Amino acid sequence: MSSTPPLPRIRMSGRSFLALTLTPEAPLADWLAAFDQQVARSVGFFTGKPVVLDLSLMQPDTPDLAELLPALQARNLRVLGMEGGDRTWPAFAGWDWVDSPVGGRASGPINAPDDPPPPAPATLFVEETVRSGQHIIWPEGDVVIFGSVSSGAEVTAGGSVHIHGALRGRAIAGIGGHASSRILTRLLDAELVAIDGFYATADEMDPACLGKAAQVLLAGETLTFRPLP
Repeated sequence: MSSTPPLPRIRMSGRSFLALTLTPEAPLADWLAAFDQQVARSVGFFTGKPVVLDLSLMQPDTPDLAELLPALQARNLRVLGMEGGDRTWPAFAGWDWVDSPVGGRASGPINAPDDPPPPAPATLFVEETVRSGQHIIWPEGDVVIFGSVSSGAEVTAGGSVHIHGALRGRAIAGIGGHASSRILTRLLDAELVAIDGFYATADEMDPACLGKAAQVLLAGETLTFRPLP
């Protein structure tokens, strides 16, 4: 008499992804033109990254609103979700509306005075060089790289990025609204640096700091480059 084999166990685990948030502004034709310029200056920055479309600055009668999603899709953006608008607006009639995923953490949280302070961020230590094609993503706090960041590699942190070697790839700090974060490296030769959504490509960096030990910080809405001793 044969027995029924046991059913396989269902394996489940959690996984988190980093999504970029785009907040279009009117007039949309000008915003799309500025977006195209930024993409041209930082080729590959949006490649493969899911995007949440924040429509909080839009109104039901914003000109060209109906063409916004098709325009972004034509630029090969992967729109993961939408928020901040009302799906009943006539401009969205032709859209395949996708609600923003539940549980995402918005940038720039505002705490009431009586709120408890947020927990101290954790630090990720990376012992080796980050090679071309590798992506390090650590939203929970600082990232410390004891090697270098090669051209074509990317490091993303919720806090600051500390690189004991050369930065030749891309470093993105302060995701989630942490504008006081910094990027520090023993040799600045980066493809792109960014803090709290404001970024600069190689041709926008201070020539006085290129090829030297430097730090990058955000002053208002401007990335500032300073030498390190």
